[in-house]
Parts: sequence; structure tokens; C-alpha cells
Amino acid sequence: MPIELVVFDMAGTTVKDKNYVGIAFQEAMMSYGYTVALEDVNPLMGYEKPLAIRMMLDVFESDKNLIAGDLIGRIHHDFVERMIRFYRTTDELAPLPHVEETFARLREMDVKIALNTGFSRDIADIILFRLGWEDKIDLLVASDEVSQGRPYPEMIQKIMRELQVASPELVAKVGDTEVDVNEGRNAGCKYVIGVTTGAFTREELEPYHPTHIVDNISEVLAIIESEVYSTPKSA
Repeated sequence: MPIELVVFDMAGTTVKDKNYVGIAFQEAMMSYGYTVALEDVNPLMGYEKPLAIRMMLDVFESDKNLIAGDLIGRIHHDFVERMIRFYRTTDELAPLPHVEETFARLREMDVKIALNTGFSRDIADIILFRLGWEDKIDLLVASDEVSQGRPYPEMIQKIMRELQVASPELVAKVGDTEVDVNEGRNAGCKYVIGVTTGAFTREELEPYHPTHIVDNISEVLAIIESEVYSTPKSA
């Protein structure tokens, strides 16, 4: 069965990210007194951000009663405000190389294109608007639009329902982190493609067993084209 839908992550996969997200996360944690190294932050960047904050606090906060309170919400609010200010004003917001050409080619093949993200919807919408991608994709789903974000499959399942894709065997998931890979695997996607343009290297992605690892987003096309054009035509 040919692939009908490709679900792409945003920061580090389709959107250029020189660790802007990790730095904003680190600064938000520091504003509440938690000194967190970027090497501890980066592996968590694919998760929905309140969950990533909880995971950090589980390590850095000994008083578990604080974690159970509104601390996570306050740190997340700080993070969101930093990201909104950044994405509204930065001159560095740009697609990663060959992303828009890849979108265009998928459209030519009648393959649906969706974005999903660990960001909340307010951040994701700013990125989408500033890149002018509203007409280049079919759907965007953010982590705060489902009850459980990555690595749970709910964002992919929501996309499938809204775009009327019947089976995960018709879906490819593309992302740059461990949690992207696990999301795709948990959703049962036929292809789960890790890309090395973001937070994880090839060696760091390999233990999570994606079906493919690519160094450039355009390499996704060869994987999808092999499915689209290998389906026998009826006599």
C-alpha cells in the first residue's frame, strides 16, 4: 500500500533550530532557580514541554510537593513567552534545507503533509504564519491539542482521523529525536524516519530503531516514492 500521509516534526526536522528551543527551556528553568545544562535539556526537546519540565524537576527538585503544585505551569508559561517573543521577532526563523521542495514534491504525488510538535499551539501557529506554510501543509497538530503528547501516538491518530487516513500502514513519521521515533513506532507507522538535522546524531538515533535514518529531509522522497510508484496498476 502506498504512503498517503507524512507527519513531520517542526524544530530540528523542518524548521531551522540552532538550539533556540533548548536555550529558552534552560533559561525558563534558570528563572526559577534550576541550573540545568543544555546536554540535559536537549534529549527532552521532542516531548510536550510540560512533561519535559516535570522530567527535569524530578531530577533537580528534591521537594516533590513543589512539583505537584503549579510550578510546572509557571515554568511552562515562562518558556512559552520566551518562544513567542523569539519567533515573532527573530530574523533567523527559516526552513531547513530542501524542506519546501520536499513538501512540493509530496503534494505532486498526492501525499498528505502534516506537522506535529511538542510546542503548544500558540507557538506553532506563529512559526507556521511567519514561514508562510499555511498552504503548504494539510494539517498542524500541537501537543496541547491532545490528552497525551509524545511518545504517545495521539497526535498522529488525530491527524489520521482529520485527514481520513485509514491505517498507520499508510503513514510515515519523520523527526529528529528519540521521542519522535517512539511516537511513530507507538502509532504503528509503516515508516519511522529519523533525521540528523536536529538534536540527535545518527548514532544517538540508532538505539531507538527507526526504519530509516537520513541526513537530509529530501531523502524522505526516495523512501516514499518507492511506495507510491511500486504499487501495480490494475489491468
